[in-house]
Amino acid sequence: MSLDQEGVAIGATLQSFAATVPGCETTPVSFSRGQEVLHPSRETYLDVVGALKAGGFNTCSDLCAVDYLSAATLRPLPDGVIHDRFELVVSLLSHSLARRVRLRVQIPESDPTCETLFFLYPGVENMEREVYDLFGIAFVGHPDMTRILMPEDWEGHPLRKDYPVEGYR
Repeated sequence: MSLDQEGVAIGATLQSFAATVPGCETTPVSFSRGQEVLHPSRETYLDVVGALKAGGFNTCSDLCAVDYLSAATLRPLPDGVIHDRFELVVSLLSHSLARRVRLRVQIPESDPTCETLFFLYPGVENMEREVYDLFGIAFVGHPDMTRILMPEDWEGHPLRKDYPVEGYR
């Protein structure tokens, strides 16, 4: 097992539960502070989440994003996962299995879009809108992809690392 500088396990050398879920077998896995982390591609994201939901992960407890503007290659990722500027982070919970799993999806700056989870987890509606509003990542198929925190006429996305401190003028 290889570890990063914080002692976080990288690779699927620890026992992966999610890898036993049909549809998730080939998804890269890492472990961070005892939690299993799946790294689906943007293209397989919806299928992997659907498989996890069918496997008992019935709650999406969090959906957020990270902008790694100048630190894109500094974070540890499993082999085969390509660093991109943005990362979508989704936390799923299975009450019946008493397990959590985190997903980290790389989102390119050149096309900041991802499929919506709204039809699997309706509770993500506002979380996806927040990510869109603050980072500019649009969710394809979302029923109301509009700003939720900033005024409709606001220019830019304030949690992007290249957003001017004093805003656009």
